[in-house]
Amino acid sequence: MRRLALRGLWLALIGLILLGLTVTLSALGRPRIHRGKTDLQEILQRMNDAAKRLKTVTADLDYTTVTVLVNDRDTESGQFYLRNPKNPEMLIRFEKPEPKTILFRKNRAEIYYPKVNRVEQYDLSSHSGLVQHLLLLGFGTDAASLKSAYHVKLVGEEQLEGEDTAVLELIPKDPAIASQLTKIQMWVSEDSWTPAQQQFFEPSGDYLIAHYSGVKVNRSLPSSTFEINAARGVQRVKKG
Repeated sequence: MRRLALRGLWLALIGLILLGLTVTLSALGRPRIHRGKTDLQEILQRMNDAAKRLKTVTADLDYTTVTVLVNDRDTESGQFYLRNPKNPEMLIRFEKPEPKTILFRKNRAEIYYPKVNRVEQYDLSSHSGLVQHLLLLGFGTDAASLKSAYHVKLVGEEQLEGEDTAVLELIPKDPAIASQLTKIQMWVSEDSWTPAQQQFFEPSGDYLIAHYSGVKVNRSLPSSTFEINAARGVQRVKKG
């Protein structure tokens, strides 16, 4: 897969991963664990329990890609929508700095660029291993499956923008996955026990960061939410 296509895949799946962890923890009513006594197994168990009740998610999103070699940071902001975590449909509608809509359904992703009225279509079926490993981080996955695919470690505690957080590290066990994604680091708020920040590291040293806010769980989302409303005469291009 070309690097551009891989970045398209990240955009389509990182929302699933991050919001999966966010809502599975928050859906339990924001449980408190005694500060300074954070227990990884308890966090994973709470994720197990909450994932069973998850139906829909909406949130605001700030998504940043960092290219280390040239010290370039690119941040996009918009909204995130998800339903049916077991068979997910997901849409990200970026508004800044340029409008762009990403739709993820089954093993396909579409990215719509309204300024040029073009839809890029990605077939992810040949990369199902990577897709499944990423989805393991989110919805309906038990802790045993997560730990069979990743080395999961509680790194410690840090202050992140004035907030106390527990820092988790996940390293893929499968060499084929590790060749695309070397590790994931997640800062979990010790107040709400939802991710305050998550960072995905690529082998090149480049990384991706996502921040979510205004998360709402199990609100009614009509089918029209998960459609790309392209203008008449849209050009559709298959990219991979």
